[in-house]
Amino acid sequence: MIRVILFLVVVAVLGLGFGWLADRPGDLVFTFAGERHNISLMTAASMVVAAIACAMLLWWIVKNLVRSPYILQRHFRARKRDRGYQSLSTGLIAAGAGDAEAARRMSKQASKLLSVDQEPLIRLLDAQTALLEGRKDDVRRYFEEMIADPETKLLGLRGLYLEASREGVQEAAYQYAQEASTMAPQLEWASNAVLGHKVLQGDVTGALRVLEARKAVIPYGKDGKAARETLKRNRAVLLTAQAMDSFETDAVASREAANEAFKLEPELIPAALIAARCLLRDGSIRKGNRILEAAWKREPHPEIAEAYIHGRAGDTALDRLKKARQLASLRSHHAESVLIVARAALDAGELTLARENAEAALKLNPRESAYLLMADIEEAQTGDQGRVREWLARAVKAPRDPAWTADGIVSDHWAPASPVTGRLNAFEWRVPFTEIAADTSPVLDDDSLKEPFLPVTYSRAEEAEPVNMPAVKEPVFADDPDDAETMPLVADKTKAAPKKTEPQDNNLRNAKVTILTETGDNPAVQAAKDSQPDSSDAAKDKHSLIVDDPGVAAEHDVPLRKEGTFRLF
Repeated sequence: MIRVILFLVVVAVLGLGFGWLADRPGDLVFTFAGERHNISLMTAASMVVAAIACAMLLWWIVKNLVRSPYILQRHFRARKRDRGYQSLSTGLIAAGAGDAEAARRMSKQASKLLSVDQEPLIRLLDAQTALLEGRKDDVRRYFEEMIADPETKLLGLRGLYLEASREGVQEAAYQYAQEASTMAPQLEWASNAVLGHKVLQGDVTGALRVLEARKAVIPYGKDGKAARETLKRNRAVLLTAQAMDSFETDAVASREAANEAFKLEPELIPAALIAARCLLRDGSIRKGNRILEAAWKREPHPEIAEAYIHGRAGDTALDRLKKARQLASLRSHHAESVLIVARAALDAGELTLARENAEAALKLNPRESAYLLMADIEEAQTGDQGRVREWLARAVKAPRDPAWTADGIVSDHWAPASPVTGRLNAFEWRVPFTEIAADTSPVLDDDSLKEPFLPVTYSRAEEAEPVNMPAVKEPVFADDPDDAETMPLVADKTKAAPKKTEPQDNNLRNAKVTILTETGDNPAVQAAKDSQPDSSDAAKDKHSLIVDDPGVAAEHDVPLRKEGTFRLF
C-alpha cells in the first residue's frame, strides 16, 4: 500500500513538473564535441527522465542476474517449507482424530522437510503420535525435550503433568503444575492443580497466595469477567474452609474469614453457615438468624435448620419446636420444612404433630429420612414393633436423601475440594448417584396381557366317566378361581386302572373337564358337573392352581384335543 502511494506521488510530481515547464517555454544551448546544440527545456527534461528510468531498469536487470542463484535457492527452500508445514498440519489433524498411522507418516515427512529447531511443533506431533501408539517412554522423552526449549517449555510441562496424572503420580504432577504456575500464573490448569493440592494438604494460606498471584494477571474488562467471577468464588470457598478450620481455635480469624467469604458469595451455603455460627457464638443471635433465614429462603438445607433451631443455648424442646415452625413458614410447601417441624415435634413429645408433618413429608418427597422418622414416631407413639419394622423396610427401598457429593464421593460434611481430583468447590448438595438395578421381571409381549388369564383348577380322581364335550363357543374367562376350568390329574401309575385297548376317540379318558361360562347355566356343562363322583379321597387331593402357560401336554392317556376345539389363551 505504501509503495502504491509513493508511485502515485512520483507520477503527480512529474506531471506537475512537466506542466510547469510547458507553461514556461525556453531553450537550452550546450556545446558537445565542438558542436553547439540548441534544444527546448521540455525535450531536455524528457531526456533526463528517460535516462534515469533506463539506468534504474539496467540496475534492476544486473541485480537480478547477480542474485538469481540465491533467488532460486530461496524459492525451493520456501516450497520445501510449505510442504513441511502442510505435512505438520495434516499430522496434527490426524493425531487429533486418533489416526496413529497417518500421524506417524506425516511426522516423518515433516521431520525431513523441516528442522526441529526451526519448528518445535514437530516434537508435539511426535509426542502425540507416541501417545496414540502407547509408547510412554518416548512420550516423556519428547516432552522433556520441549522443556529444554523456552518456547515450548509450558507445553512440555503440561504434557508431563497430564502423563503423571494418568499414571497416578500426584506428587510429580504437582511439581510440574507448580513450575508452570510460577512461570505463568494466568494458566488456569496449573493454578487449579496447585490450589487443589495445597487445599488437600491443609495449606489454605498458600492456596490464597496462589489466587492473589493469579488475580494480578487477569485482564480487566469483558475478557476477564468470567475469570474474575471464578476467582471470587474460589476465594470464598478457601476463606470458608479457613474459617471452619479456625472456628474452635481462633475466634477472631474465623469471624473475619467467614464474613469476607459470605460477602463474596452469599449463595454459598457453607459460607452462610459459618458466618451465622460465628455470630451466634458471639451472642449476635438476631444477626445470625437473619443470615440463616435468608439462606433458607434461597435453598432449604438441613444444616441451616440445625444451626437455626439449636443456635441459642438453654432453649427447651418447645422453644426449638417454635423456632422450627417459624423457619418452616418461610418455605411452607417444601419437604425439608415439614421434616424439621416433625423432628422438633418428636423431640418435644408432640407425637401427633410429628406424625402429621412426617406423613406430609412423605407425600411431598418420599425418601429415606422421612421413613426413618416415621419409624421413630411409631416406636415412640405406639410401640408397635411390627409397624416399626415396616417403616424401616420402606426406608431401605426408598430414594436416598441429598448429600454432599463430588466425583462420586459422598460426604457427611462439606469440603472445599474434591478428594479425588482436587477440584475446588466440587461438592454439591444433591441426591447421590445410585446403581441402576437390573430388571429381573419376566419379559412378556404386550399382547400377552391384553386379556385376563383363565384360572384352572386341577382335581385328582381314580376314575372318571368319559364326557362327551359338545362344540362350544370360546369361553369367557373369569377372574374367580371358583369359576375355573376343572381338569382331573391322572393318578399315580401304581394306582391307575389298567389301560383298555378300545380305540381312542374325542372323549377324554379318566378326566372330566368343566368349562363354566359367565352365566354358569350351560346344560351340557351342568350335566358333566353332576356326573362327577363325589369322592372324599378326590376332594382331599384337590388342588387349586393358577396357570399362566398351557405348557407341554403331559405324558398320560389324555389325548390332545384337535386344534380349534377350545383354547385356554
